[in-house]
Amino acid sequence: MKLKSILNLVLISTLFLSCGHDKSKENTKSIEVKETSAFDHNVEQFADIKILRYQIPGWENLTLKEQTLVYYLTQAGLAGRDIMWDQNYRHNLKIRKALENVYSNYKGDKTSADWSAFETYLKRVWFSNGIHHHYSNDKLKPGFSSDYLKQLFADTNTTLERDAFDVLFNNADAKKVNQAKGVDNVGLSAVNFYGPDVTNNDVQSFYAAKKSPDTKRPLSFGLNSQLVKENGVLKERVYKSGGLYGSAIDEIIKWLELAKGVTENEAQGNALGLLIDYYKTGDLQIWDDYNVAWTSATAGNIDYINSFIEVYNDPLGYRGSYESIIQINDFDMSQKMKVLSDNAQWFEDNSPLMDAHKKDSVVGVSYKVVTVAGEAGDASPSTPIGVNLPNANWIRKEVGSKSVSLGNIIHAYNNAGGSGRLKEFAHDVEELKLVEKYGQLADKLHTALHEVIGHASGQLNPGVGETKETLKNYASTLEEGRADLVGLYYLYDAKLQELGLVDDWKSVGKTAYDDYIRNGLVMQLIRLNLGDDVEEAHMRNRQWVSAWVFEKGKADNVIEKVVRDGKTYFNINNYEKLHDLFGQLLRETQRIKSEGDYEAVEALVEGYGVKVDQALHAEVLERNKQFLSAPYNGFVNPVLIAEKNEEGEIIGVKVTQPETFASQMLDYSKNYNFLPEVN
Repeated sequence: MKLKSILNLVLISTLFLSCGHDKSKENTKSIEVKETSAFDHNVEQFADIKILRYQIPGWENLTLKEQTLVYYLTQAGLAGRDIMWDQNYRHNLKIRKALENVYSNYKGDKTSADWSAFETYLKRVWFSNGIHHHYSNDKLKPGFSSDYLKQLFADTNTTLERDAFDVLFNNADAKKVNQAKGVDNVGLSAVNFYGPDVTNNDVQSFYAAKKSPDTKRPLSFGLNSQLVKENGVLKERVYKSGGLYGSAIDEIIKWLELAKGVTENEAQGNALGLLIDYYKTGDLQIWDDYNVAWTSATAGNIDYINSFIEVYNDPLGYRGSYESIIQINDFDMSQKMKVLSDNAQWFEDNSPLMDAHKKDSVVGVSYKVVTVAGEAGDASPSTPIGVNLPNANWIRKEVGSKSVSLGNIIHAYNNAGGSGRLKEFAHDVEELKLVEKYGQLADKLHTALHEVIGHASGQLNPGVGETKETLKNYASTLEEGRADLVGLYYLYDAKLQELGLVDDWKSVGKTAYDDYIRNGLVMQLIRLNLGDDVEEAHMRNRQWVSAWVFEKGKADNVIEKVVRDGKTYFNINNYEKLHDLFGQLLRETQRIKSEGDYEAVEALVEGYGVKVDQALHAEVLERNKQFLSAPYNGFVNPVLIAEKNEEGEIIGVKVTQPETFASQMLDYSKNYNFLPEVN
């Protein structure tokens, strides 16, 4: 599960609390931190997107063997990049090839408004790994006509088949992931995880018939395959060497085998060997064996994420999107935050959960702050800021999990923004002063509590199926909200000061609560078009958490809605009672998960997390017009260049930065193009 970071730096603090694809992962940070170096984190801005760059601090302190390991793992990650494009939509690869051919070869007028709109559209497609918005899932709308594109194609000798061309301008495949209630979510989602005639019922009945050899350790059925119908019969096309995406997977395997030869220790090497076997066979038992080995391999400076992992892009939560993140341990920050994982059992024992839903033994929760060296697939260009894996509940219970915070990514956000939006939407000067003093610390602690304690806490009742089966299309938002609530509950607790993590626990907690409510009820609305429902899982969880405590606290005026000079604010009047409400909701969300209560999660999410107050939304959009900074952020990756001697041996790895976003995207398409246009 990942904590995705999308909003502009002005929005960082309250958005730090979601894993995934908040994707999903987001920021409400308002403080601009000055650096001693002159490194420029800003690359460019277009549409609703701002492109940043990040550094790899401490690179020169790694040994040559460690640098080589990072290089090989980075190449393995990039080798699978096009898998994500094809997973996102069946026409993406052919569309990208056609648009890039125009971009690279057009010799006509590049000063016109139409050409500018074409460039912007292509950059948006690059950023989203396809033609659907990376966050809203809506199909991107070109700012130019179909006739203009036809002329560009004619001028550059570019071809694109009729269906793929028409879909750019018509209403077909309008939503990559459709999470609406009461519809066939699979049938109405454009994501390429299912054949065109596969339905919700098909998926649920197909996997209901599958039985794991060990019912206490259920396999992740559907994680690494596409489900299609052949002659009316459902069939899985498995992602593996010789199977679906085999040509790209073979390249991944090549680089992973080279990485295995320079691992830091035996445990690291054994885990990589299992990952290679998994890619060769597609065997989900090997996938579990790999995750057990990878979770246990905690020694060394280098770690990685690579494979089909997060299920946010599947409307029913089965299939994993391809992603890769290469990590270098930040020992200083990791040691400071290790205290949370060392005390994981205390947090579990003292949580407001029902006793039956608490774990007797929280095992193997490791937490590190890491430096990112490269990302690909679902993690790039829009990147998480925190990750907690593996996702299998039984592995978390028996073996543990790894939680990481992406330190240099967060650092880049903190040094690339301003504070204008926060000043506009904060209720008063007191809120601003709290954020200025405690905002970054509150962010880091909520991220850590969400990942280390939140996702590791709680257990399912005996006999209850996996959450994706019981809670279906609400599973992801319930889990992210539950982890958010764990963080929120403990952020306003003297235990943090007792552990030496803060020097004023009440002020840190107040800062975190202000940020979360402000974002969940107001600021995140800038990412929606007027009239839209909330559909993305992380946005939903922030809204249903905030809206639930607001409503339940009305009798005691816990959170007050204030309208001043025609502007709406939400002011917390009683932090102690809000802390209690967060605890009540945490207890209920864990009950829902533990019991697999679908009716309750549906009522919670649909009742509080989907619909938007249209008058408030219109007001927020109007107030936001004054800010020029884009609401979404993403990154180009540093470029690792292997320097070799005459024998072809690596003698050094140089780190450079890409000149532009376009140059990196074109380079990736040229050098990591291992899939056919149709798969």
